[in-house]
Amino acid sequence: MSLEVGQKAPEFEAKIETGETIKLSDYKGKKVVLYFYPKDATPGCTAQACNLRDNYDTLLKAGYVVLGISSDAEKSHQKFIEKQALPFSLIADIDLKVHEAYGTWVEKSMYGRKYMGTARTTFVIDEQGKIAEIISKVDTKNHTAQILK
Repeated sequence: MSLEVGQKAPEFEAKIETGETIKLSDYKGKKVVLYFYPKDATPGCTAQACNLRDNYDTLLKAGYVVLGISSDAEKSHQKFIEKQALPFSLIADIDLKVHEAYGTWVEKSMYGRKYMGTARTTFVIDEQGKIAEIISKVDTKNHTAQILK
């Protein structure tokens, strides 16, 4: 199922880096930046996280909550957050349920080899829980600008 702007964002329940369980509905009334990324501590994912970190105050002032999500475990997320001083939570979607609900677990290809992985995609969800924007061509170094445009 592919999601479209205007649709209700799929509800989910998942653990963040602290082991605490969160739900999308916990953020009703707030704008949510839900960004899917492939792997903690890799160059592109670090650039993206640091761009969001460096512009976090601007995003907060614009009313956004930022949540990153990958298939990495909570412990990996904790290390990534500490090393990069990230001011937002990262969701550990080890069972890929959230990835599948949002259509971001896809077949990829590198050097002719096919494998399954995360499609780097950001969903901007409005205060009513509807998808306001889908960013599929993420510029990791200028991601905040893409969100705020």
